[in-house]
Amino acid sequence: MTETIPDAAPDLDFDLKVLPKVSLHDHLDGGLRPATIIELAEAAGHTLPSTDPVALGEWFRESADSGSLVRYLETFDHTIAVMQTKEGLFRVAKEFVEDLADDGVVYGEVRWAPEQHLQKGLSLDEVVEAVQAGLEAGVDAVAETGRDIQVGQLITAMRHADRGQEIAELAVRHRNNGAVGFDIAGAEDGFLPSRFKDAFTYLAQHNFPATVHAGEAAGLDSIQSALVDGRALRLGHGVRIAEDVTIEFEDDEDADAQGDEVNDTIGMVTLGELASWVRDRGIALEICPSSNLQTGAIAGFGEGIESHPLDMLYQLGFNVTINTDNRLMSGVTLTDEFELLVETFDYDLDDLLELTLNAAEAAFLPLEEKEALVEYINEAYADLG
Repeated sequence: MTETIPDAAPDLDFDLKVLPKVSLHDHLDGGLRPATIIELAEAAGHTLPSTDPVALGEWFRESADSGSLVRYLETFDHTIAVMQTKEGLFRVAKEFVEDLADDGVVYGEVRWAPEQHLQKGLSLDEVVEAVQAGLEAGVDAVAETGRDIQVGQLITAMRHADRGQEIAELAVRHRNNGAVGFDIAGAEDGFLPSRFKDAFTYLAQHNFPATVHAGEAAGLDSIQSALVDGRALRLGHGVRIAEDVTIEFEDDEDADAQGDEVNDTIGMVTLGELASWVRDRGIALEICPSSNLQTGAIAGFGEGIESHPLDMLYQLGFNVTINTDNRLMSGVTLTDEFELLVETFDYDLDDLLELTLNAAEAAFLPLEEKEALVEYINEAYADLG
């Protein structure tokens, strides 16, 4: 289905924000505006580290980048605390869509865990309906500015809890009210997708798609379980599939040249059975470069962003997509992540187009809508050429 435009101009001397983007991995509770958190926290009587928007934003970024898991998780305590009412959920969801559109996103899937938003007495259905109302209001607000954006909910179950079946049924129940897919998130290491095997079977029986967080905090066993037990069509992060790729360099000089084109610097690449399966079947990897560095997901490959295996995976033909994960905590937009790829791996317009088309074709959309999205993206890139 993918079309590629010929001789796309490599000149990136323009604002990458204008590029049409597809966002597949972006958490609702990780993308709030600091000013909104402050206002909602005051109304809820919740104490924050700071009541200054700039200082609070810096606190979130510093906490996420501190190397302390305790501080990183604490950031979500504050965002979730202000998302316990219909009004709070509506506002956060509406602004989420507006911020995506401002970043050039034309299609976005918003993942969040309804079970974390019941502290003030709302039901699971009520919180999903409140978020959907906010998303639709955001789409309408964007349309009033002459732009278009389409969004869908990825209903998420927390993998350390025992509500998988209940959340799977919730997702299917709302499939005609904004829910486009299912996910499990939270503590990956020690909580394999097999815990929710029955829930994933239920989803499959109802022909409802799933993406599964795997290959971030845990390795190949987690990915294998996501594919077998979770029937995952996409892998949330999935970056540690690179652990199943063996590279033998021709000599030490070549080994120092890892940042160059893979085929120019290696003597042999061997893919394990799992890596081959993921690559050969085009299972999309929802890679989040900055977040992967912050959380240590790529620690086994090196210390800096230049050591991120996403470029190797991309060069080897894996279905790589680029995402933000948590825009507030990482202090990034999808435009920022694109700029990071250009600076780190010398990606040009053709590369950004291919990565965007990968995401468009991996979207949980009907075929006709997916084809229209691909056509729109190609035409927009062609105009830039």
